[in-house]
Amino acid sequence: MPTPVLRSLHIHPVKSLGGCTPAEAVVEPWGLAGDRRWMLIDTSGKAVTQRRHARLALARAERLADGALQLSAPGCEPLTVAIPSGSAGTVTTDVFGTKVEAVPAGPTADAWFGGYLGDEVRLTYMDEPAHRRPIDPDYALPGETVSFADGYPLLVATTASLDALNSLIAQGDHPDEGPLPMERFRPNVVVDGTEAWDEDHWTRIAIGEVSFRVAKPCGRCIVTTTDQRTAQRGKEPLRTLARHRLFGKRMVFGQNLVPESTGTLRTGDRVQILERS
Repeated sequence: MPTPVLRSLHIHPVKSLGGCTPAEAVVEPWGLAGDRRWMLIDTSGKAVTQRRHARLALARAERLADGALQLSAPGCEPLTVAIPSGSAGTVTTDVFGTKVEAVPAGPTADAWFGGYLGDEVRLTYMDEPAHRRPIDPDYALPGETVSFADGYPLLVATTASLDALNSLIAQGDHPDEGPLPMERFRPNVVVDGTEAWDEDHWTRIAIGEVSFRVAKPCGRCIVTTTDQRTAQRGKEPLRTLARHRLFGKRMVFGQNLVPESTGTLRTGDRVQILERS
């Protein structure tokens, strides 16, 4: 087998929106710098994602040098949103049952998203990721935190496993839906040069200068059935994952990572499997 390497990096500044693929990214304790620090909420404070609004896939957020957002979406004028001041106070958000304090971005951003989605939503910003949201204590060490990502600081996927999944989709009930691109799974880091499903056995890895603990497999949801370029939903990959990648009640693709150190990741970095089960 060739030496595993980091093929690509993916940052989504706003949870559930399109993002960017930089050549390098800084690893902070709670995730890649700038990844999922912003999130939409509804009038009750609950997170608004592609689970509810598939059209969020077509909206994009670019993180500017000063941390501000450049937003774009079909039919909307681009909008720049500055990092909100903490003096505005916080609102309580609900991230899949976990209460998290966040700073509201303001009425201009709320109106922009509301007009695009046809729904009353608010844009919020996580100002202090070191303190705001602990990782599930069943899989974390004391003091470990996460951004507005679904549950863990980073998500890793491999190209070999995607190829294997696409082969299974081609043999299934909806072959016309494949092959699926990696963007369906919205990972942070994509690794080349492994065997298919080898990541199931990783417990610690290093990418370049940064080491990570592999916390748990990533259970997948309806977002993976959403074409990130058209916002149309299908049946795959959940139909195939349910048949071939069911771990307990979870349909699994990819692994969740928690940083053990900080540093900079660069595409082409060597990936080392430090420990495996």
